[in-house]
Parts: sequence; structure tokens; C-alpha cells
Amino acid sequence: MSRTRNGPTTARGARRAEHRVRADYTGGVYGSMLAASVVIGAGELGSFPRTQLVLLLLLTGLVFWIAHVHAQLFGARLAQQALDRPVVLKVCRDEWPIVKAAVPPAAAVAVSPLLGLDVRGALWLALSVAVAGQVGWSVAAARRAGASRRLVAATASVNLLLGLLIISFKIVLTH
Repeated sequence: MSRTRNGPTTARGARRAEHRVRADYTGGVYGSMLAASVVIGAGELGSFPRTQLVLLLLLTGLVFWIAHVHAQLFGARLAQQALDRPVVLKVCRDEWPIVKAAVPPAAAVAVSPLLGLDVRGALWLALSVAVAGQVGWSVAAARRAGASRRLVAATASVNLLLGLLIISFKIVLTH
């Protein structure tokens, strides 16, 4: 086993490095921003507002996932390689964080009655969870890529700022 500046070079270390290179959390950051935007744009909900918001979050994430898969498969990929099952499954997996990012805000809405929150409180909770997810996904991406602590802090700050911008839109639009 040889050593590098970053530690021992082993097959396991090589696999981790390869996984770091392949890991792309863009969909998670994007999906969290999308979820926050859905909460802001939810507007008037009907007789079952929590159920409708949960479905709106999850279905919007699913629709955007399909759109991203389609764009990857028939946009950039079509010109570069033939579409076969492994390629389609890889693209579906790579874009899945868009859907995963909608789950925590939807879960927050679902459990909001247990926390004693009314619908407005549930909306704010979901928005907060979506922004926290956005920051979390960006930090995970930066750490996975081996970024310095300074760069991790910078990406967290930028994504927090973007999240606060989304929250300010909610405040301005609802008051």
C-alpha cells in the first residue's frame, strides 16, 4: 500500500475517490429549491390542504425528475451514445435526488398536526425544511468532492442566502 498526500492508496480508497467524482448532488439542491418554490406558490389549497400540499410536493418532484431524465436521455446523451437499459437506469438514478429532496418537506407537512401546527405553520415548516435540505445537499456535495472547509462554508452560505431569498418572496407575497 502506498501513501499519497491524502492518505493511503488502496482499492477501497480508489473506490471512494471514484464515488466522490461520480456523486452529483445538483439534483438534491435543485429539488430542494423546487420544493421551497412549490410551498410558496401553493396558493389556496382546498378542503384537505395538508394532503394536497404533500401530493403537490411529491408529484412536482416526480414530474421534474421525469423532465430531467428526458432532457438527459434525449438531449445530451442521444448525440453521444445509444440508449440502452443501463444508460436509462443510470440517468434515472442520477436524477433521483430531485424526488428525494421533496420528501422531507412533504413529511414535515404530514407530521405538522402532531406538532400542533395549523396549515400556515405547516407551510412555514415545509419551507424551512426545504431550505435546510438545499443547504444540506450543497454541503454534502462540497464535502463529497473533497472541498476545503472554506469552500464548504461558502457553498452553504450561498445556498442559505438563496433559501432566504425564497423565504423573503413568501413574506412579500403573503403580506
